[in-house]
Amino acid sequence: MPLSRTRWTVAGLAVVIIGVASVLVARRGPARVAVDVGAVTRQARFRSTVTASGEIVATRFADIGSDVMGKIVKLPVAEGDKVKAGQLLARIDPVQTQSDASSAAALVGALEADERGAGEQIRSATSELAAAEARARDADQQLARKRELNEQQLLPTSEYQTALAAADAARAQVSSARTAIDRARQAADAAARRVAQAKAQRTRADDMFAKTSVMSPIDGIVSRLRVREGEMVVVGIQNQPGTTLMTISDLGAINAEVKVAEADVLRLTVGQPTIVTLEALPGKKFPGKVVEIGASALPVTGTGAAAREFKVTVRLDNPDAGLRPGLTCDAEIVTSERENVLTVPLQSVVLRAGATGAADRTGVFVVGEGAGQARFTPVTSGVIGGLDIEINGVAEGTRLVVGPYQVLRDLKDGALITTAPKGR
Repeated sequence: MPLSRTRWTVAGLAVVIIGVASVLVARRGPARVAVDVGAVTRQARFRSTVTASGEIVATRFADIGSDVMGKIVKLPVAEGDKVKAGQLLARIDPVQTQSDASSAAALVGALEADERGAGEQIRSATSELAAAEARARDADQQLARKRELNEQQLLPTSEYQTALAAADAARAQVSSARTAIDRARQAADAAARRVAQAKAQRTRADDMFAKTSVMSPIDGIVSRLRVREGEMVVVGIQNQPGTTLMTISDLGAINAEVKVAEADVLRLTVGQPTIVTLEALPGKKFPGKVVEIGASALPVTGTGAAAREFKVTVRLDNPDAGLRPGLTCDAEIVTSERENVLTVPLQSVVLRAGATGAADRTGVFVVGEGAGQARFTPVTSGVIGGLDIEINGVAEGTRLVVGPYQVLRDLKDGALITTAPKGR
């Protein structure tokens, strides 16, 4: 009996505790959401920028290769040397190409002699034709006289027949002489063609011999030297690249080539101002402008999926004399610049569903006075700069919810909040 009374006592106390807790919860009301609070600020100058990384390159440069295979027998330049256009950079062993050039020149001389001989044959055949024509005229005259005498029966028929045969023979000699001239002219034409072919071969041989001396195509410096004297040089064939001897760079004008993400490249235009910084020169900024934007994405390296990037070229206005191709750099490209605009943190601008059938609305959650409520207020957004965004639709200094992002994602209009000012 005492044990039963104890159980009833515990049960009664539990009911009382539950009732008191229910009353307290009912008085406190719905739970409040903890948020970060900021304010709408005015910026005298607001910039939207795109950042990218890349490297310093010369505006003009040339990778020097060779059109001749062989051993390097002379290398008179070193990396870092200044060179002029037309200056000797390297010499490839010239023995074989020089021999080919001499052989081609000798062949041209021999064929030119044949051509001259063919010309003499034409002149000789022409003289023979003139003599044959003279004999033919004389034979025709003799035949005409003997024909008259034969018709007057003053000349035997046999003599007339002999004169007729002599005239026919003279005309045959003329025809043979003309044929000989045609043959001589054909031989001369063939000789001329062989001479032209040999001269083309000599030109090629001379060109190959000349290319054993590798000359600089531009003024600049030897920015990279990849070979040494005595090494073999090979010529590129099909998909097999040839030997690159060195790189000549004109450092009179310097570019920065950077890779811009596909999400940002459509915001860029030629001429936009840019600030370039280098890790090698901390604290120094180089102004420049965009001069070229890649029309297609750069090849993706590796097998994994990656965001596409585009090459963008920035021309530095006043490059430092110490800049060298290959230095890494960062570029900040100004895509838009506004003055005296209202801005808020980028993550504070959210999308909420509109009325039935209407488009989604862009807005911010304004912190109400007194009750501590978040009120959704539509705004129009502008350019994005860093972690801020330009807006219109709320006054300067207006307090609004700026985070956390997980809260803003699901926050409802009129939600009760507890605020904690967020330093910005």
